[in-house]
Amino acid sequence: MRSVVVTGMGAVTPIGMSVSQMWSSMVQGRSGVGLIDRFDTSGFSVRIAAQVGPEFDPGAFMDRRDAKRMDRFTQYAVAAARQAMDDAGLVASTGGQGAGAISPERLGVCISAGLGGLETLEEQHSRLLGRGPDWVSPYFIPMMIPNIAAGHISILFNAQGPSTCVSTACAASAHAIADGLRLIREGAADAVIVGGAEAAITPMALAGFAKMQALSHASDPRCAPRPFDARRDGFVMGEGAAAMVIEAEEFARQRGARIYARLAGYGMTTDAHHITAPAPGGAGAARAMASAIRDAGLSPSDIDYVNAHGTGTPYNDATETTALHSVFDPSGHMPLVSSTKSMTGHMLGAAGAVEAIATVCALLHGMVPPTIGLEEPDPHCDLDYVPMVARPAKLRAAMSNSFGFGGHNCSLVFTAAREEAR
Repeated sequence: MRSVVVTGMGAVTPIGMSVSQMWSSMVQGRSGVGLIDRFDTSGFSVRIAAQVGPEFDPGAFMDRRDAKRMDRFTQYAVAAARQAMDDAGLVASTGGQGAGAISPERLGVCISAGLGGLETLEEQHSRLLGRGPDWVSPYFIPMMIPNIAAGHISILFNAQGPSTCVSTACAASAHAIADGLRLIREGAADAVIVGGAEAAITPMALAGFAKMQALSHASDPRCAPRPFDARRDGFVMGEGAAAMVIEAEEFARQRGARIYARLAGYGMTTDAHHITAPAPGGAGAARAMASAIRDAGLSPSDIDYVNAHGTGTPYNDATETTALHSVFDPSGHMPLVSSTKSMTGHMLGAAGAVEAIATVCALLHGMVPPTIGLEEPDPHCDLDYVPMVARPAKLRAAMSNSFGFGGHNCSLVFTAAREEAR
C-alpha cells in the first residue's frame, strides 16, 4: 500500500482561527465555551456553547460575494481548506510544473458535515411560514446540503479527482480522513483535501440536543464540559472546521513537501445497537481502535497517546474508558488519554478533523493537550486523562477516536514523521 502523509493543516475553531492559535490555546488549557450571543436563549434550558468568535472574517479566505451565498458551515470549511492548501503549498493546474504542482485529476476532496446548513434551513423555513414560498431564496438548497462545502472547495482549488461527503454525525470528518487515505492507497488520487465543518449552534439544534438530555445544563461556562469528571452532565455544542492535505508519501517527497506526520491507519465499525447510545462495554469502539492499530502495522503497545472522543456525557466517557481497557493492557503499557472537547466543545461533524489535527500537533511538539475541568475523578474513568495541565511526552504513535449517533465508530492512527522527512 502507498504510504500517506500529512502536509498541510487548517482550522477555524472556538479557540483559534488557525492551527497555531488552536494548538496554543490547547496547550494553555484555554476554553472556548461561553454564553450564546447569536440568538436569544431566554426560553432555553441550555445557554452555553463554544462559538467561533466574531474575529472570523470570511472575506479573508474567499470572495465576499461568494461568502454571502454560503451557510456558515461552508464558510468555515472553505477557510480551513484555504489554510491547509496554503500550508501544503499545493496548486492544481493542468500541465503545471514546480514544487507545488498537482494535476487537477489527481487532487481529491473529502469534506464532511453532520448536519450541514441548519442555520440556512431555519432561516428559510421562517421565511416560508411568515411570508410565503415566493420569499424562499433560490440559494436555499445549495446553501443547506451537507456536500456543498466539498463542492465549493473542489471548485476553488480545481480539484477534479474524487470528491465525497460522508455524513455520519460526530464521526463524519474522521470518516472523511479515512476515505481520503483509502483513495490515495488505492491510487485514485495523489493528494486529498480532507476534513469537516459544522455550524449548528442554532435555536432548533440547541433545543433538540437539550431535549435529548445530551447537553450540559451548567449555567457557568467555566463548569462545562467536564469529560471523565465525576460531575460531568453532558456535552457542550461547538462549531468550526478543520482540514488537512494528505498525500502519497512518494508524491510529497518528489515535490519536497514538509511532512508533519504519517497517517498510518484507520478502523471503522458499527455498533448495530442503538441510535444514540454506545454498545455495552464499548465493543464497537474497541474494534475500531484495534482495527486502526492493525491497519497501521502496529501493536497496542506502540500507541503513546489517544485523543479520546471524550464528550463529557456520563455514558460515553465510562464506555470509552472500558473500550480502552479492552484494547490496551492496564497492567503494562497504557497510553495517555485526553479530551480536547473540554476546550473546543463538541464540534459535531467537524470534531474528528479538529481532533486529528490536535493529535498530529501532539506528535509534532511532544506535548499532550490536557483535559480541562477534570478535577473530581470518577472511579469508572480510571485512566490518565492528563487533567488540567498539558504534559510533555515522547510520542511515537497516537490515535484519535470519533464515535457518532447511529453507532458509527472511526479511529485514526498517526505516527511521527521520520526526521529526514521534515
